[in-house]
Amino acid sequence: MWGDEMLTKKNREIIEQVELVSIDSLVPQDHLLRAVEESIDFNFIYDEVKDLYSENTGRPSIDPVVLIKLLMLQVLYGIRSMRQTIREVEVNVAYRWFLGYGLQEKIPHFSTFGKNYERRFKESDLFEKIFERVLMEAIECGFVKTDAVFIDATHIKASANKNKYIEKVAKQRTQKYKEELLKEINAEREANGKKPFEEEDDDDDNNKGENSSKKVRVSTTDPESGMFQKGEKERCFAYTASVACDRNNFVLGVKIAPGNVHDSQVFSDLFQEVNDKFSKIEAVVVDAGYKTPGICREIIEAGALPVMPYKRPMTKDGYFKKREYVYDEYYDCYICPNNQILEYSTTNRAGYREYRSNPQICCKCPMRLQCTKSKNYTKIITRHIWEHYIEIAEDIRHTQWGKELYKMRGQTIERVFADAKEKHGMRYTNLRGLRKVGHYLTLLFACMNLKKLALWKKRRGTFPPTVPALHSFFLKIFFAFNKKPLLGYAS
Repeated sequence: MWGDEMLTKKNREIIEQVELVSIDSLVPQDHLLRAVEESIDFNFIYDEVKDLYSENTGRPSIDPVVLIKLLMLQVLYGIRSMRQTIREVEVNVAYRWFLGYGLQEKIPHFSTFGKNYERRFKESDLFEKIFERVLMEAIECGFVKTDAVFIDATHIKASANKNKYIEKVAKQRTQKYKEELLKEINAEREANGKKPFEEEDDDDDNNKGENSSKKVRVSTTDPESGMFQKGEKERCFAYTASVACDRNNFVLGVKIAPGNVHDSQVFSDLFQEVNDKFSKIEAVVVDAGYKTPGICREIIEAGALPVMPYKRPMTKDGYFKKREYVYDEYYDCYICPNNQILEYSTTNRAGYREYRSNPQICCKCPMRLQCTKSKNYTKIITRHIWEHYIEIAEDIRHTQWGKELYKMRGQTIERVFADAKEKHGMRYTNLRGLRKVGHYLTLLFACMNLKKLALWKKRRGTFPPTVPALHSFFLKIFFAFNKKPLLGYAS
């Protein structure tokens, strides 16, 4: 059958032929870079960097828009380095068109961006301004829906050998709401005839509270990264990117921290930033790592509802779970599975009320070995003074609305991280230093927003459903009938 075709040899002499051609005609009309170029006016960059350049002295510079577009090409196509990006630009017509370079025009050296970054951009807020401008364009187009905000964190492997480190004593991060918590703790202690706690001195080496010091491994290659280990994963130095996105996967904010900082410790700064930008946030969806009294309180006090999953109890096997001890709000006590009372004892510095059992009763209890192995036969249960905020989150978790909204994490914030790592090279970074990594990741998420903005603008009129799991009409009904009672319960 294949013998019916005549053998044809391609004339290779055509490669030396001179053709009169427009570079624009060589770029397909449906190319991604055409959509990106049409989606936003990049001239705003000139206004942002004009103070970083001289107006009328010195030699001509490389166009700052070209420098930023070079980095955007690296991010959009997941190219591993600027050196490789320049090589790709030299042979890719679409890349040259995007930069505004002709076919025979010399592309800047790969070190040009690095030098300009160190001399001009490093201490500026240029990358944050680019992120904000792209996001604002998406908002003006009506693509951003902030009624529900999804927040999570992921880790980026640092450019640092895990075996090259020194051990240092470092102070643990202070919780942002520490002062408010201490005020409520002391008010409760005084009401119960207890002596109030004094404020902790951050410079006190003997401090054993929340600001106590601990030994950490500090990389000698990139000291600003942090040693990260999750579960049984191999240890490595990394950075943490905490990200907030809307239900349409537009990134609303990003915060970068060392890899040894827990996700929940960065939450407050990120949530505050997003909440200041968008006033109509009705729900904040996070995973179990954020299910703490402080975070629940912060979300609810901001007028939103926390949507969180079930969190496994930390109780050892063979012992009663905390939920099997019933809390009596009226008498402020706990009732154990054997119907005995655990009375309030004190409130500790961490903000937990301690409820203690009667050792004279416990020593004869047939269930004691399932309850405690305490040598003094005393069972202690703790309850945070902001526990009622956790209970509100639990009430929301059991609603159909809460279940459906939490399921959307897989197609929102988890999808953002998956795309960033698989398509845009966020699994690891070749950069070193918190500020430099932060700038790069800010631009990375700006480019992800820009890509989505460009594609959606191109097929304008074809929008994803506002609430895939539940129609927005039912969402409004839920808030109308449930939000006020829930928030009222917290006060």
